[in-house]
Amino acid sequence: MAEGAAWLARAEPRFAEALALCGPPPLRRRDDGFEALVGAITAQQVSVASARAIQARLAAAGYGTPDSYARATAEDLRAAGLSRQKARYVKALAESGIAFDALRHAPEDEIVATLTAVPGIGRWTAEIYIMFSLGRADTFAPNDLALQEAARVLFALAERPRETALRAMAVEWSPWRTVAAGMLWHYYHHIKSREGTT
Repeated sequence: MAEGAAWLARAEPRFAEALALCGPPPLRRRDDGFEALVGAITAQQVSVASARAIQARLAAAGYGTPDSYARATAEDLRAAGLSRQKARYVKALAESGIAFDALRHAPEDEIVATLTAVPGIGRWTAEIYIMFSLGRADTFAPNDLALQEAARVLFALAERPRETALRAMAVEWSPWRTVAAGMLWHYYHHIKSREGTT
């Protein structure tokens, strides 16, 4: 992260400002594989605390492998805390047959195509998985609202850039787009804490 942040600061004065203000972003790594994506699905549109509680209930009920979820009924999964829709998504993931080990070495476009073929996994989730679970240095998630807002403030834009515009901006940040995202998130949390919000 420090190497990428230094490169970005040299390449773009706005990133130099963010780095001076906030310091280098933290390294955010997560496990990869099936359970990581179950966690991503579980966390959709709920608070962090709620997602953790649901994941704990799923674990306590004995879920953890694709087979365990595939054997479960929608009612079983709902009893463990998943909504009807999320139960359907998790079962679809369990039955997808994705070879997660192979994804570690696959090209990004292939990973996105593989993951987004599963109901409930959109491009944002796939890109976040590539960044944090696979540890790729040059991935970006321009549909993320916090990244859009941080870019608006840092780059003094008239309005929050939408996905297409932010993806185009991020081309200039290659080969360190994941670090650029980390710097923007770090900056976003800094400006929000300064405003007295999180």
